[in-house]
Amino acid sequence: MQRRIERIEQVRRVGGAERSTVEAALVAEREVRAWLDAANSDLVALLSAQASFPEAAVAEVSRCTAREASRATERSATLDRSPVFAHALNDGAVTAGHIDAITRGAKRVDPARRDELLGRIDALVDVASAATPEQFERRIRREVRLLESDDGTQRLERQQRNVRLSSWTDDEGMWCVRGRFDPVLGVRVSAALDRVTEALFSEAVPAHCPDDPVEKQRFLRAHAFARLAVGNAATEGGSDHDPGGGAVDPVIRRTGRPEYVVVIDADAPHGRGHGDGPSVDWPIDVEVPARVLRQLTDEGNVVPVVVRNGVVLHAPGNLDLGRATRLANRAQRRALRAMYATCCIPGCNVHFDRCKIHHVEWWRHGGRTDLANLIPICARHHSSVHDGGWVIELGSGRELTLRLPDGTIRNTGPPRRTAA
Repeated sequence: MQRRIERIEQVRRVGGAERSTVEAALVAEREVRAWLDAANSDLVALLSAQASFPEAAVAEVSRCTAREASRATERSATLDRSPVFAHALNDGAVTAGHIDAITRGAKRVDPARRDELLGRIDALVDVASAATPEQFERRIRREVRLLESDDGTQRLERQQRNVRLSSWTDDEGMWCVRGRFDPVLGVRVSAALDRVTEALFSEAVPAHCPDDPVEKQRFLRAHAFARLAVGNAATEGGSDHDPGGGAVDPVIRRTGRPEYVVVIDADAPHGRGHGDGPSVDWPIDVEVPARVLRQLTDEGNVVPVVVRNGVVLHAPGNLDLGRATRLANRAQRRALRAMYATCCIPGCNVHFDRCKIHHVEWWRHGGRTDLANLIPICARHHSSVHDGGWVIELGSGRELTLRLPDGTIRNTGPPRRTAA
């Protein structure tokens, strides 16, 4: 440990170190941080055995928030039940993020089956050491699905019992809302928000709308939520007018049915892959038991998109618009959504819905609005491409080559919706 700290300090003191040296120092820093997190978990376990309110005691002595203290106590409990990962964290092979992913995974199953799940996860320590926390969490979710013989029914019922909505007024006088919804209800609410947001603000936005893309999206969804809530309350009982005599917003009535994209893998037997069925692209990242899929899809429009090796073979609608328009149409967005869950830049986890649709060959340079020339990219990386000198090339199989100003070249294969 001392050698790692000395390596970090040496790089910090010496200016202009080579990139490989800086990267090695960052690896050492990650390992030191993992050791500190392991030490923190051991100390939290000792304190928890003596304190009647461990979270409050941890928050007080660590000068952290109650939420951070709660996460620390949960992490400590997970490591106590998984010595394999406790050793891996102490050695720097995994990070606290991997342990937190295990904690969240354990909450997904009934208490009686948690030891069985942890036994499965212990066998994946080598997978965790080679994966990011996000990739490892996706693998844990798969293990949960394999473990649950009831297709997640009991878990969904538990989630439905825990649906809550609370509100309060903060110090700035803003009325705040916080909700927890089961996956089925969450899918419906999020799909409704998406429809109303698009219907209300496709051509104009309200006053005071921020310019930052992320904050703009949050601002618009907040206004859509308010309009949707008022509209639904007004139409209770079938009336087209609110209790005060005002007309119900017509946008609420014309947004139509939600749309769900079903991704079918043409390479896998019967369209199946990785042990799962054709995947449904819900508007939020949730798992829905098979028994309620029919109910949800009956409520909306199901759009099948066929992919092979991560590339769209078939999707309904016009996917090649040429130079007729700069903006991607709904059909192209469906196809891109089927291929990409997130920003196309390697390692970026910004969700597809928060991304811009970018022309690989820029529109102003003659690029066409054809599917083969379009990729989803988050606002930060979009700025890097347009203003930071990043160059993106896209192969015929959607292999992405990223050329950075320092000469670094990063390559990826076809897009994948799952990893690890």
